[in-house]
Amino acid sequence: MSSGNDCQAQPSTKPALGEKEVTELVDRVFGLRVSWVRPLPSYDDQNFHLRVSRSKGAAEGADEYVLKITNSEDSQEPDLIEAQTRAMMFLSAEGFPSATPYLTKDGNIMALEAGGTGPGNKKYMVRLLTYLPGTPVAKIATNAQIFYEIGKLAASLDKALSEKFHHPSVKSLHRGQFIWNLANVPLLDQYIDALGQNKYREVVEQVIEQFKVKVIPKLSSFRACINHGDLNDHNILVDSRSASLENPQYRVSGILDFSDMSYGYYVFEVAIAIMYMMIESADPLRVGGHVLAGFESVLPLTAAERAALFLLVSGRFSQSLVLAAHTARRCPENTEYLMITAKTGWKHLMKMFEVGQEAVEKGWFETADAYARGSAA
Repeated sequence: MSSGNDCQAQPSTKPALGEKEVTELVDRVFGLRVSWVRPLPSYDDQNFHLRVSRSKGAAEGADEYVLKITNSEDSQEPDLIEAQTRAMMFLSAEGFPSATPYLTKDGNIMALEAGGTGPGNKKYMVRLLTYLPGTPVAKIATNAQIFYEIGKLAASLDKALSEKFHHPSVKSLHRGQFIWNLANVPLLDQYIDALGQNKYREVVEQVIEQFKVKVIPKLSSFRACINHGDLNDHNILVDSRSASLENPQYRVSGILDFSDMSYGYYVFEVAIAIMYMMIESADPLRVGGHVLAGFESVLPLTAAERAALFLLVSGRFSQSLVLAAHTARRCPENTEYLMITAKTGWKHLMKMFEVGQEAVEKGWFETADAYARGSAA
């Protein structure tokens, strides 16, 4: 996620290539002729969905790709981008629906290229990734079945990365002060003024203080792993595997955006998934039980990890909402979009605290335990 970035710095780092430049770049770097291109939304990078035409005798491959042009600041961390890309390749080889890169003419997975018309000689890391079909979770009528599948995916993905993914660039995933790592919820102190003085700020201050007391001292007891870190409702694609309109059955068809990868803990991933799936539910307080059940079908949480779950979910809400407010203040042109997202998020966070940790967790754990017994509806 990038909504925590400083908008005032953004124009000097975000790529601004036009479609003609994109077409020329893809030809020059990857040796492919673009027949169709359209921009995709992105905050601080530039993404394009494109189709290529192949001449006779050309190398085989997909016909549709996503061109990712990383902002000039992040492009200065090639090891991190390589780790993210190698992880995607590894996951694809392991059977996960992850994009893979089309190699450059030189046989590399990415290339540093100059581009755009802005001041200075900016260079951007470019990658051409296979296009993944599917519908974002944000655009479907969600149900318990897809929440369970997403929980299962979160555990399976982190487990595979942590146990089997080995590459020299993986050390770059130790990201210390990375604001979106759940361990860094206390860093929100420096952004909290963006909320003003109101009931929302009071709840976030409670989250931060409880996090410092109840979560940070327990981190060493959690099981460490590599986190995807952003399994949100726009980064998971699904397709329907049934014809039933009343009760569609979904499967995950794509996992997007590995830019928030970092070393963390298994329980972080399930908390992040619960938070974002709550956004997509008409009955948000029940969602956690279904996601947790899916996760624990692969990797049951320990008692210490379960005890931290409420504050971890609340912490992710706080990260998203505080950083959205911070960005909206610095980027007023984005306020309408950010506040639509925030309105739902604030409602859910406030409801969690109104109902209380004990009651919320009771609902989550009873639902998850019912799945384990085979008695879930």
